[in-house]
Amino acid sequence: MSNRTTAAILIDQFVAELKTTGSIASVIPLDYTPTWAERMWFSLFDGRNEAITFGIIAFTVHQVTYYGRYLPYYICDHIPAMKKYKLQPDKEITNVQWWKCLRSLLFSQIFVQLPMMMFFLPAAKLVGFDCLAPFPSWLRVLFQVCVFFVIEDFYHYWAHRLFHYGILYKRIHKVHHEHTAPFGIVAEYAHPLETAVLGQGTIAGPLFFNYFIEQVHITTMLIWIAARLWQTVEAHCGYDFPWSMSHWLPFWAGASHHDYHHMAFVDNFASTFRWWDRIFGTDRRYQTYEARRTGKAKAE
Repeated sequence: MSNRTTAAILIDQFVAELKTTGSIASVIPLDYTPTWAERMWFSLFDGRNEAITFGIIAFTVHQVTYYGRYLPYYICDHIPAMKKYKLQPDKEITNVQWWKCLRSLLFSQIFVQLPMMMFFLPAAKLVGFDCLAPFPSWLRVLFQVCVFFVIEDFYHYWAHRLFHYGILYKRIHKVHHEHTAPFGIVAEYAHPLETAVLGQGTIAGPLFFNYFIEQVHITTMLIWIAARLWQTVEAHCGYDFPWSMSHWLPFWAGASHHDYHHMAFVDNFASTFRWWDRIFGTDRRYQTYEARRTGKAKAE
């Protein structure tokens, strides 16, 4: 009898998890009384394929958060009084640009991101994600989501910077840079390969965190996805409001930080925080530009 490789065993386990049917009895301990939220959550999986069900839930969370977060900015785009907060007020979004972006987004979200979401739960179980009752405390969720932001930001900085070299930029990343003045939903407007690669910072980060540091509950992953989408849409919104997070949290990148990247095609490679660009000197031109921009705004 030949010895099977670890890879073959993992593949078999992964395939088995893809076929698993949910059962409330198997996820709620006998001596535990679940909360209403826990009962509702596990009832979604009861008698259904777990991988497909989770994929649909994750996709729903993604779409509602992504387009829901964009809605206020879309409304602002149609209110003349809001134009004074635009980072690049001289550049208008045409209907052709908007519809092209939306069509591309829907294609990517359905045919690239949705399959990745369908495969996530089996992969999460293989690395030991907690899929049982009880849910983690909100304090634990907050801590882990904050750590995920740091992990994703570090990964994104280097992967994004790599995409600005040679053929990677010309053949792949240039798609995202079609919009020199970004607007909310441009956040995920990208080449499918870029979507898959940069998306690993969001997906693989929690997997590695769970495997090497501490266990993560599967519901925390959904909260993390929603938080990451909230952040990236804001970074691409094209507005710098007085109440924007970057004004009261200095290390938060925000819209002004990433808007410069789209306008100038250089620097500011991080997704969420400012420290990696500051440490590696990839925000110097931005600092000069931002000092001039804010100085002009105050003068007016």
